[in-house]
Amino acid sequence: MDGVTPTPEVLSPSTAFTPQFQIVAALVFAVVLVIISVFLAKRKSTQRGDAVILAGCSDAGKTAILSTLVYKQTLPTHTSMQTNAALMVLPQGHKTLRLIDVPGHPRIRDQFQEYLPHAKAVAFVVDSSTISRNGAAVAEHLHMILNALTSLPPSRGTPSLTIVAHKCDLMKSTAHASAEQLAINRIRTILERELEKRRASHANGVGVESLGAEDADSQVGGLECTGSGEFKFAEWEGGEVGFVGTSVSVGKEAVVSADEKHPQGDGLSPLREWLEDLP
Repeated sequence: MDGVTPTPEVLSPSTAFTPQFQIVAALVFAVVLVIISVFLAKRKSTQRGDAVILAGCSDAGKTAILSTLVYKQTLPTHTSMQTNAALMVLPQGHKTLRLIDVPGHPRIRDQFQEYLPHAKAVAFVVDSSTISRNGAAVAEHLHMILNALTSLPPSRGTPSLTIVAHKCDLMKSTAHASAEQLAINRIRTILERELEKRRASHANGVGVESLGAEDADSQVGGLECTGSGEFKFAEWEGGEVGFVGTSVSVGKEAVVSADEKHPQGDGLSPLREWLEDLP
């Protein structure tokens, strides 16, 4: 009819969402999810970093471990007063790690905190042959690291931590335990005892300065544990703490296995396995 405005046609939602539209929308959604996943994975990888910090008191054997891991030969070393760094390629996982050997001298040992934001893991090296007489000093150093790890922001994530019972070849194995296990048991027992002393003194309002710490902060934490609260590595709230027993022989070149992937005979196989398993 002339002069009558036609009524606009109203499309139903079912008409708009055709099969072709749904397919395109699903593809776009999938692409967006992939982009987000890749971004988060890269961000997580960047946050975790590729560095493995070798920390511990002077003369614990950190530099000898680094030279053996990287150069396949244990070179004669002396007490380091500057940080050493080198790249290590792990054949099994086809990944590269940056090993950072931080000096253990009390005046400069806190330099490890400069590398902590980029650390994937921390290996705390302990001389198992001297731990009985310098347990308090070793525990003081480890306490500083435990505090630094628990002080990291939650978004950063906590680097993996293992305690390396080094020079375990100086221990005598028994019918019931290997030299490596004896070294680990000794170090675990002594450090738990000394760290519990530090935790208890702090809980009782006694500054850790009284335990011989140099320029110590009486408010230093990092020793919180679940259960009874008594310090035990198995109950440390900062995360899981691993233990490995190692040894090296100065001047001895590592014997490479047939597949040329795992040097044998240098006493560092447990440490290599831990490095291979790092996420």
